[in-house]
Amino acid sequence: MAQKSEAHFAKMERLRSHRRVQIEDSKPTRYDDDDDEEEPSSRGSIKLRPSEKNVTEDQEPFMGVKVRRRASLHRDYKGDYLDVPSQPFLMKLLGKQGDRQVLFADKALKFTGSGKMKRRTLLITDFAIYIIDSETDMLKRRISLAAVEKICLSELSDNFFAIIIPTEYDLLMASTRKTEIVTVLVDATKNMSDYELEVVFSNRFEYNAASDLVKEVQFEEVEGGVKTRILRK
Repeated sequence: MAQKSEAHFAKMERLRSHRRVQIEDSKPTRYDDDDDEEEPSSRGSIKLRPSEKNVTEDQEPFMGVKVRRRASLHRDYKGDYLDVPSQPFLMKLLGKQGDRQVLFADKALKFTGSGKMKRRTLLITDFAIYIIDSETDMLKRRISLAAVEKICLSELSDNFFAIIIPTEYDLLMASTRKTEIVTVLVDATKNMSDYELEVVFSNRFEYNAASDLVKEVQFEEVEGGVKTRILRK
């Protein structure tokens, strides 16, 4: 128990060590959505980062279930991979929203309702998740941490994760730093509200790609990697 408490304390201290964003008094930022002008399609098949066929000696579990490479398990978490304090647009945006601390910042792939992949900036603060188009400096979406119900992952070593938001529509993304993203979201939610964010592991899960569009993500181990299919329900 002592080792577990020490490990948890060390992780909390690392999160607290990230640079803080100063609060500014300003009007709320207006933002749009990636899918306003896109028509949904019926299905897609995607294959990203290859993984080993089975669990081997260089892989270990994440949260007791997820297969992870040992290199990922022992990787030091940096949090801010974009040097947010050096980017005026991001600092101004976070200041307007009132967020105080940047816990994670990096590029990631976001899947639209039509199945397209778009490269976005993903920010996680002590209050919210931000999806930003870095090419146009436009805020595409802001999701309060309090609105997140759970995170869905496969049981394989892929890069996909779905953030489930019952009051809105869900968010499907892919990142090589998925483990760090999930850990940050779980810890940030618990620090903010003492609520334990649910993390669900399944090789088949559904998510709301839009308010009226449900899709299912399927994962299958194949030779040389993991095959991922996104199907319209």
